Amino acid sequence: MLIIDAHLDLSMNALEWNRDLKRTAADIRAREKNLTDKPDRGKGTVSLPELRKGKIGLVVATQIARFVAEDSTLPGWHSPEQAWAQTQGQLAWYKAMETEGEMIQIRNIDQLEHHIQLWNNNTLPDENKPVGFILSLEGADSLVHLSYLEKAWENGLRALGPAHYGPGRYSPGTGMEGPLTHAGIDLLKKMEELNIILDITHLTDEAFTQAVDVFKGHIWASHHNCRALVPHQRQLTDEQIKILIERDAVIGGVLDTWMLMPGWIRGKHNPKEENITLDTLIDHYDHICQMAGNSNHIAIGSDLDGMFGLEQSPCDIDTIADLQQLKGLLTKRGYAQSDIENIFHSNWLRFLRKAWKK
Repeated sequence: MLIIDAHLDLSMNALEWNRDLKRTAADIRAREKNLTDKPDRGKGTVSLPELRKGKIGLVVATQIARFVAEDSTLPGWHSPEQAWAQTQGQLAWYKAMETEGEMIQIRNIDQLEHHIQLWNNNTLPDENKPVGFILSLEGADSLVHLSYLEKAWENGLRALGPAHYGPGRYSPGTGMEGPLTHAGIDLLKKMEELNIILDITHLTDEAFTQAVDVFKGHIWASHHNCRALVPHQRQLTDEQIKILIERDAVIGGVLDTWMLMPGWIRGKHNPKEENITLDTLIDHYDHICQMAGNSNHIAIGSDLDGMFGLEQSPCDIDTIADLQQLKGLLTKRGYAQSDIENIFHSNWLRFLRKAWKK
């Protein structure tokens, strides 16, 4: 069954992790077996062949580059202009993948429908199909000023999350408190004008409340789980989930184990020892479905290899292709075929068709 994954940091892995994503996950792991610069070396789960193997034919693929002030302990760039340049390098990688026929950018409804038709054509082998990508910007720091948003739109940017971790030029993010900045409010208004989807992922609680009030366009939560199950500011509260349901938003369930288990400590806890599996994600799906009364607001936003690998992924996953296991697990939990189709692709498709309608 076709899967749409609404959050993958593909270009970051290609450029900053120096991974040739045209290769299999096994090939990439073998190339990294002697590297120790990052805790997930030799443990990656995502590549273009693995996406095709798992019939993950469409993804929301990110650009990401943080600006950091002199007193920041976070990694990032020392000026917005440098951050912008990094995102343009990431864009160049996506374009190179297009040139090689590995990927294809999806910018509008006609391209979306053509691409879905291609992936639903079972007479063609999936390994010969390009992986479609919708371009998203995770954290807006790299937008030097609002005119850069127009440049990004022209390059195909269709979704944007104003915040990431820590302080931000447009909004504080995960681990912080406080409202949108004045520039952040202006950003939301310009996004609405350009019909760019607002990704509320990583916003502070105060910024979330402001954003859903100020922004009248289309909203999604690309990779989020439930605070009721895993208490942390990074997760959605029940009240926030209710607001998103009222806005006809879709929430992509995320597979980073620290968002699946309360109290997870990186480097200490082990997914297998803690029995964190894809079923653990379904607990979060269940919670949202109970609140909504249906399965119309849950989907996949895996964030796999988002600065973590097998050491911080559900233990029943070897590569991203294993997301197909969700079908059997959801069936065992009582989800109907229509519910599974919603989670795998129909909810994201419905959302995009509404946002991009002619």
